[in-house]
Amino acid sequence: MMKLTVLLLAALVGLAAAGVPMPHHPLSDAAINHINSQKSTWTAGRNFAPDISMKYIRRLLGVRRGPKPKGLELPKLQLSEEHLGDSIPKEFDARTKWPNCPTISEVRDQGSCGSCWAFGAVEAMSDRICVASKGRVKAHLSAQDLLTCCYSCGDGCDGGWPSEAWQYWVRYGIVTGGNYNTSEGCLDYSIEPCEHHTTGDRQACGGEDGGTPRCARKCQNSMNYRRDRHYGKKAYQIEGVEAIQREIMTNGPVEFDFDVYSDFLSYKSGVYQYLTGEYEGGHAVKAIGWGEENGTAYWLIANSWNDDWGEEGFFKIRRGTNECGIESDAVGGIPKL
Repeated sequence: MMKLTVLLLAALVGLAAAGVPMPHHPLSDAAINHINSQKSTWTAGRNFAPDISMKYIRRLLGVRRGPKPKGLELPKLQLSEEHLGDSIPKEFDARTKWPNCPTISEVRDQGSCGSCWAFGAVEAMSDRICVASKGRVKAHLSAQDLLTCCYSCGDGCDGGWPSEAWQYWVRYGIVTGGNYNTSEGCLDYSIEPCEHHTTGDRQACGGEDGGTPRCARKCQNSMNYRRDRHYGKKAYQIEGVEAIQREIMTNGPVEFDFDVYSDFLSYKSGVYQYLTGEYEGGHAVKAIGWGEENGTAYWLIANSWNDDWGEEGFFKIRRGTNECGIESDAVGGIPKL
């Protein structure tokens, strides 16, 4: 009897890990209606055209899963008196606390590349440079530089590890650079953004795979690549909800990664929690705060799928329950000014 119980529990755990089957194609109107019929804490809507291939979608999910290569583990953050000084408010938004740091409010677009691991990192690093300098240094770090030149991070557009991105910042530094075709800073992002489902100026999203651009280690203009590098002083992993909150309050946004299931693709508003659909891949994002909506605690997060997706590029996800592993792998660091 005991053996049978253990087997049943193992089977249930296996089903949870695999996901609850979605009775419809993940991007169909029927899937959106199915999600909304469950009257959960969030509302689904159209973010991607129904004919976009799931191969293209999975390519956006660029966080490596499985055991990390030796040496990629970051040290755990040791909470200091600075972290423990203030009580934790019920709501917090880094955009409000540091209004003179414009990168905190930015939603970037990774295009058709599994570069979320790099985007979540340079977004949070840019914010932290501004926060640490009290607004004096507004550096828009280059996703292109990190994506293409950090060979130890993984395989570029085919995925990488956020922890190694932060170690790379400490060891080698990252130059500045704008979004696609902006000619800002040393090195712009070279992969063109696309329209997921709306009519606009961007090209239509598809399943194309152009590969990872080559590492240049040279600026697109007269700037000096080596002199433009911005370095981190240290990088670390943050464990526990309270520790993550105190870290965001003290030093600015952090990078999260989590498991994405197919229902997340249709998130439009509310506080996301997993309802239905198969596992699609790992995804990295930037957490800028937290709050509570209709009694449900959440993290406030910036995605990198342009501002057509979700709540103008942002989303909320349930806090305190390690929803989809969101609280298991938070990373951050201190810039060297």
